[in-house]
Amino acid sequence: MSCRRRAVPEARRDNSVPEARRDNSVPEARMTMQLLSLDNVTTYYAQMRILEGVSLQVGSGELVCLLGGNASGKSTTLKTILGIVQPRSGRVLLDGEDVSRWPVPQRIAKGIAIVPENRRLFGQLTVRENLELGAVLRGRDKLDEDFDRIHQLFPRLLERRGQLAGTLSGGEQQMVAMGRALMSRPRLLLMDEPSMGLSPALVQQNFQIIKEVHLSGVAVLMVEQNASMALSIADRGYVLSTGEIVLEGAAAELLRSEDLKRAYLGR
Repeated sequence: MSCRRRAVPEARRDNSVPEARRDNSVPEARMTMQLLSLDNVTTYYAQMRILEGVSLQVGSGELVCLLGGNASGKSTTLKTILGIVQPRSGRVLLDGEDVSRWPVPQRIAKGIAIVPENRRLFGQLTVRENLELGAVLRGRDKLDEDFDRIHQLFPRLLERRGQLAGTLSGGEQQMVAMGRALMSRPRLLLMDEPSMGLSPALVQQNFQIIKEVHLSGVAVLMVEQNASMALSIADRGYVLSTGEIVLEGAAAELLRSEDLKRAYLGR
């Protein structure tokens, strides 16, 4: 699969992205085959347009990265998928079902979880209490197997289970945030800038864990500015620029793409 360039409207086109097809909608038959589909989604904050005609897909068990610079619309895309922001037009589909107007809890119950930017833990709660919050919608389910799985992925959290989350290191807090999301047993894990604020060694460790989660069968949509690292573990990737997807393709093809290197890696 080779990478494809997407068209940018005349008023916003630059020389780094050659013209391609203008119809970004996703055929209905194709969308129903995907776990997640965004179909021509346009999103506003008040009168400010943030996303314009965004279409992307994540298949069951697939790891997809969403790349782009600051203010490109990456985090807004995740918020739209989760239901924090509703699209002005277009659709969000899970298993082919339109969930565009569903509230956040209903989407989480459907199988979505998120590891938010900057982790957003409850600092005055213990590690175990933060993890338990990830399973709050599961009611009276027993959590022993889930804790065992999280502790296998993150042995440090077993050691720190009674420690206040706010006293952990940045890398340990990232482990708690990922563990909390996995406690809901998601089918789709959204990750917002997982490398932010981590040392290079912890970034390597973090991405290895993301890869292990993916290999366990969980689909992952990862927003990340570290394009080379994200593409090294991803199946496919999309590139956002000023709220529009301008490039997409297999991860290996994107890594070799001169357009990506020039426009988004500064090479």
